[in-house]
Amino acid sequence: MTAEELRSLVDSLAGLPYGGEIVDQRTHALQCAWHAAQDDADPDLLLAALLHDVGRAVYPDLDHETGGERFAGDVLGERAAWLIGSHAQAKRYLVTVEPAYFQGLSRASVDSLAEQGGPMSAAEAARFEDHPWSADAVRLRRWDDVAKVPGAPEADLDELLEVYRQRTERA
Repeated sequence: MTAEELRSLVDSLAGLPYGGEIVDQRTHALQCAWHAAQDDADPDLLLAALLHDVGRAVYPDLDHETGGERFAGDVLGERAAWLIGSHAQAKRYLVTVEPAYFQGLSRASVDSLAEQGGPMSAAEAARFEDHPWSADAVRLRRWDDVAKVPGAPEADLDELLEVYRQRTERA
């Protein structure tokens, strides 16, 4: 995928409802990427933050984590794909290990939690923790949770596309 094709994809998210949240999918994606950039995310994690919900648009017949993971596997590689595919599992994990986390979830996120399997069992949480990228999936989840505010800062798409260009040139 070229950088311009990626721009078109991100721009196509404008105006698309975001699961009952008060921002659209493009705003959410750019806000999430802004939080990632503020937290010094590496290129894979930054691009995963931008595209973590893209599965809704690219593969509407799949759950968004699976669709996003499939898309990212083709476009970004294994690590970004795993992070995108695991961001809902990270929510399940956080609900399990940080009981107060649940209180900060939006109504739409609470509703989707049930569809995603609810809190993890102790065994599921241990398996999740054991994955080498689980801490980054948790970081992505936390940015996802706060990237739902009308008028909040958004990442500059041109800068993100430059990160994408540089990353794909090295690959």
